[in-house]
Amino acid sequence: MKIHEYQGKQIFAQYGVPVLKGHPCTTVEEAEQAAKDLGSSVVVVKSQIHAGGRGKGTVYADEAMTEKVMDGGVKIAKSPAEAKEHAEKLLGNYLKTIQTGDGCKQIQRLYVEDGCDIANELYLSILLDRSVSKPLLMVSSEGGMDIEEVAEKTPDLIHKIHFDPHQGLHAHEARVLGFRMGLKPTQVNSFVKTASALCRCFIESDAEMVEVNPLVVSATDEVIALDSKMSFDDNALYRHKDIAELLDPNEEDPAELEAKEQDMAFVKLDGNIGCLVNGAGLAMATMDAIATYGADEGAFPANFLDVGGGASAEKVTNAFKLILKDESVEAILVNIFGGIMKCDIIAEGVLAAVKEVGLDRPLIVRLEGTNVEIGKKLIADSDLSVIAADDLRDGCEKAAKAALEYRASKGGN
Repeated sequence: MKIHEYQGKQIFAQYGVPVLKGHPCTTVEEAEQAAKDLGSSVVVVKSQIHAGGRGKGTVYADEAMTEKVMDGGVKIAKSPAEAKEHAEKLLGNYLKTIQTGDGCKQIQRLYVEDGCDIANELYLSILLDRSVSKPLLMVSSEGGMDIEEVAEKTPDLIHKIHFDPHQGLHAHEARVLGFRMGLKPTQVNSFVKTASALCRCFIESDAEMVEVNPLVVSATDEVIALDSKMSFDDNALYRHKDIAELLDPNEEDPAELEAKEQDMAFVKLDGNIGCLVNGAGLAMATMDAIATYGADEGAFPANFLDVGGGASAEKVTNAFKLILKDESVEAILVNIFGGIMKCDIIAEGVLAAVKEVGLDRPLIVRLEGTNVEIGKKLIADSDLSVIAADDLRDGCEKAAKAALEYRASKGGN
């Protein structure tokens, strides 16, 4: 789960991370009033979307990105009137950044924040390094909008250290990083406090990632989080009800939200073969197999969908409905291992789902496990247009071929 910048800063503040004063806004009037309330000679009006690179992004008047409004989704204002002008051009329009892919995101929320006298811009991020099962802290003296360029062209300017999740970041570890970045002693002292607080925040909130770009050194040598980007482990949100409530449904994929409500794991992908699988590991293997055996026919997975080991007929039906909402799906591959739930029960669920949903695309079913022969016979004896597969490779190849034929029937190439 991701949250907005202003929400991340609210969490940062709880851990003692220095942040600037600011107000979230959803209307132009609120943005103008926020600038007045802050009373600063300079404020910053920031678009709030779940994507980085907002400062270098482009604002468009429509989702098709046919009419450009202005460059940059982060704007400096030297008066409440100027803050209002920026808000009028940002709110309701669409922001495309390096992290929004081919599309863009609608700006429905702004954050109006105090200005800051910046002496230097740094970069900081924390994430889990699964190769060593420890959190990894990364910093750089070259923070700001061009951090991707720094990582590509001068990776030696990025410094890394693993820290113990139980003990947290030690002061001497943070000091080493501070001096590597060329900070002065007074700045290093502030960096140690801020970095240590961010590492505590990462561990105690069950975050998957914390990124601050830029982490700035002020004119008074204080190290301040001028930005925040946080994502969290969904499986740990039951421990953080307050964080779970920060979810912005407008920033989430509707299908993923619907799947979550029905206790299914779903991730939308860019392919054309819809996948319905029981078990996360089997779902990953199915996607790999489709890419391996179907690529020559232009077949790739359209989604990750795990209905769970004990999938019921109702859950299978809901899964079909979810997949069929994606118009890019040209065939559906059901890959079920009958362990907890027997294959004949799954077959009955699949057939019932097809009857209820009214399938309009090719369906390929591969069953394996307990009562597999009974399940296959149920599918073979049905009067429904279901293609049976002998094994996973056979299922992937049949799905690829069926998708190709379906595309041709619709006049596609």
